[in-house]
Amino acid sequence: MAINPGVTASTNPEAMDATHEGINAPDLQVFVFSLFFIFGGITSLNDVIIPKLKELFTLNFFQASLVQVWFFIAYAVVGIPGARLVKRIGYMRGAVAGLVTMIVGCLLFIPASQTATFGVFLAAYFVLATGVVLVQIVANPLISLLGPPRTAHSRLTFAQAFNSLGTTIFPYFGAILILGGLAAVSATQLSGPALDAYRTQETQAIVHGYMGIAAALAVVAAVVWLFRNRLKGERHEASSFSQGLALLKRTRFGFGALCIFLYVGAEVAIGSFLVSYLIQSNVLGLSQQAGGKLIPFYWGGALIGRFIGSAVLRVISPGKVLAFNAVGAIVLILISINTVGTISGYSLLAVGLLNSIMFPTIFTLACEKLGTRAADGSGIINVAIAGGAVIPAVYGTIADHSSLRLALFLPIVCYAIIAAFGIYARKPAEDFADA
Repeated sequence: MAINPGVTASTNPEAMDATHEGINAPDLQVFVFSLFFIFGGITSLNDVIIPKLKELFTLNFFQASLVQVWFFIAYAVVGIPGARLVKRIGYMRGAVAGLVTMIVGCLLFIPASQTATFGVFLAAYFVLATGVVLVQIVANPLISLLGPPRTAHSRLTFAQAFNSLGTTIFPYFGAILILGGLAAVSATQLSGPALDAYRTQETQAIVHGYMGIAAALAVVAAVVWLFRNRLKGERHEASSFSQGLALLKRTRFGFGALCIFLYVGAEVAIGSFLVSYLIQSNVLGLSQQAGGKLIPFYWGGALIGRFIGSAVLRVISPGKVLAFNAVGAIVLILISINTVGTISGYSLLAVGLLNSIMFPTIFTLACEKLGTRAADGSGIINVAIAGGAVIPAVYGTIADHSSLRLALFLPIVCYAIIAAFGIYARKPAEDFADA
């Protein structure tokens, strides 16, 4: 889900050949790839932490969804101000600012555990997500600059693969570290100081995991800081959020922004409660740790599908591919709802495969032929990622009042609207008149 929210950049001819060859800095590419890997992994790690916190704090599904609410609301709150910050201090310093903010977010899990307070955990997630948003603001345009413009698409696709790799690897090891140590007692059996002590003890696994991430982030931040002056002559063009809002009047863009909101929401909602769904006795009947180890199949499907989709999109209309994948996701969810056991579990996991091309395809279809207004449109779509905060909360509320199976009808509605957008946008966009 990495995009460039309202930041455009160029450099002067004395520093680099901006029109032809970009910046010849393959060493910087390696570190940008690591940024994609890290923020992808951190985002997907929420999926194995939610069931842990749900048990420890005896939360219902809506309350558990607040982890994603506080995480993804940062896109709406921080996206535009963050873009302005990057314009002011530059890409490399902006990346360091994002990484340091992520480190602070990781460190906040220490007082969250010691106080055994769910609200402090949510605050830690918001700070962590703020850093993730800042890093995402930097990553896409920076990887585009680091090399010839003619190969920018190839580099970005390759970088996105690192993002998917992170979303695949982190949940597996997170499940081992975080979901493997549930005590024999339950939080529902305790109260008062005993309950606080239990929560503090059991959340140490979360603390240790994020301390390891903080250490890795510190190394990456130090290296990026050493290269902070590599982008000589960097300058940024102004972009306006109000101008971006005006783009919503364009049907194709407004429809696409809505679909980004719905897609991110559906993807995150399914992933957030996937462990809870798989461990049900009429699905796979697994332990929490075993269920958590299956999360990589969901996100790994997106990794595989991205490579398959990149080839398919060369020969088939993106709109048609988007519609096909959305309808396929609906079919898989319906199979999961109406079956039990292995078929029910793995059909829902397979939705990840069909999610693979949706975000970049919706993004490019929505922004097609925006011309000089593309950066403004990108800023609005960045805000639309906040669907990852709204849809999971609604999903959790439905699950609380009915069941996780019936809650799956919400993603079905989301994918149906996305399929309609694919059909609508199957033809090339009309030229955009910049008023």
